[in-house]
Amino acid sequence: MDGSLSLLPPGYELNGAYDEAFEPDGSPRPGYEHLLRALSATSLDSVSTAVRGELAGRGVTFGDRHSTFPADPVPRVLAGEDWNVLSRGLAQRVRALQAFTADAYGERRMVAAGLIPREIIETADHFEPWMLDVPMPAWTYSPLAGPDIVRGSDGVLRVLEDNMRTPSGLAYLWALRAATDVHLPLDPPADRQEVGQAVERVRAALMAATPGGEGHAVLLSDGPSNTAWYEHRELARRLGIPLVLPGDVHMRGGRLMAMTEGRMRTVDVVYRRTDEDRLRDPATGKATWLAELLLEPCRNGRLACVNGLGSGVADDKLVHAYVEEMVRFYLGEEPMIESVPTYDLTDPGCRAEALARLDELVVKPRSGFGGHGLVVGPHARAEDVRAAARRIEERPKSWVAQETVTISRHPTVERCELVPRHVDLRSFVISAGDEPWVLPGGLTRVAFGAGALVVNSSQNGGGKDTWVVS
Repeated sequence: MDGSLSLLPPGYELNGAYDEAFEPDGSPRPGYEHLLRALSATSLDSVSTAVRGELAGRGVTFGDRHSTFPADPVPRVLAGEDWNVLSRGLAQRVRALQAFTADAYGERRMVAAGLIPREIIETADHFEPWMLDVPMPAWTYSPLAGPDIVRGSDGVLRVLEDNMRTPSGLAYLWALRAATDVHLPLDPPADRQEVGQAVERVRAALMAATPGGEGHAVLLSDGPSNTAWYEHRELARRLGIPLVLPGDVHMRGGRLMAMTEGRMRTVDVVYRRTDEDRLRDPATGKATWLAELLLEPCRNGRLACVNGLGSGVADDKLVHAYVEEMVRFYLGEEPMIESVPTYDLTDPGCRAEALARLDELVVKPRSGFGGHGLVVGPHARAEDVRAAARRIEERPKSWVAQETVTISRHPTVERCELVPRHVDLRSFVISAGDEPWVLPGGLTRVAFGAGALVVNSSQNGGGKDTWVVS
């Protein structure tokens, strides 16, 4: 065994999933040898403890109890040539989704062309009829997008979800980059692409969305009750804009006003990070507090909301099944990145096919998030698969089915050794006009449990830094 092969940790299993760091023969993939060699010569437990301590000292918290954000110190490495293809595909995809959102609230050309059923738009959980026929540039619906990327056993990167409404994670990525750079036992590669320029990109997106192209911006948060309260504070600080709570803002004379810097000021753009993101209460049909504050000034063109009111129609898990067709229809291009195949269970033929092989598929609630309500057929109990089938038969429009992807694994510290754990990638696509910019890399999310596939921080998941190197 040569020197590179010996970098495979004892007992580290390579069977069953694509490994991001190791080739099938156990040799390091490009970009990993220097990192793995440095890790093999240090105390992994000490590095992990130091990184988590650094995050705790910086107050980087997440969750209902505002615990320190769970992090792993071993960064993921993406080769520049792979990233170039992926980033172009993500920019293309976001442009198509922005065009679809504008179309869904406007002419509905894609419906007229017979490429997506009208009912899919109108039954989407976050479709907002009150935004119909409100003139908005397409890109302003989702200036900040956060597609989730997975790599399957075939090594292909695909989009699992699009997250066009309220993507989170940017501040956690910055914190992880700072903490790992301090405590990893090696200098980062000289050709690593940096992520700090995202601050200026977000600021530019806010200003470009503002009526007239300039004005007063605020970040609207729920406050400490929000699981991402740390991120809200950090984003506002870096962007140099006031952080306001619902009680700080008022609607007056068709304009939104906020108490900032000791005086009441007109607000031109709201970066909304509240848990409330609907205009109508789903139980009563009445306006939510968000609608009472933002709807009138947004409709009359005196306020911009980032992301735009109604953007959630593009976040719908059933709409996801049609994104590649959107690329062809709106852009006249072939998709550069695939979706994880998603099945429209409202279609009788598609539903019958899915039910016949439900034990091979993943079933998701159409309006779910955070990994809740998933039934992963190959890993589920027979009775859970049967229960999922009954729910689909009763309410097919409330569920989607996707092909199961054995998502890739990455070396992760557990106590004093490296073990393979499943990962995905939260990417960040920022638009300040019609040409989106894709942050190099993103936040790699990791499932800490052995064999676990759900990477969300609310379900024993955490984050890693992601290096894009030439």
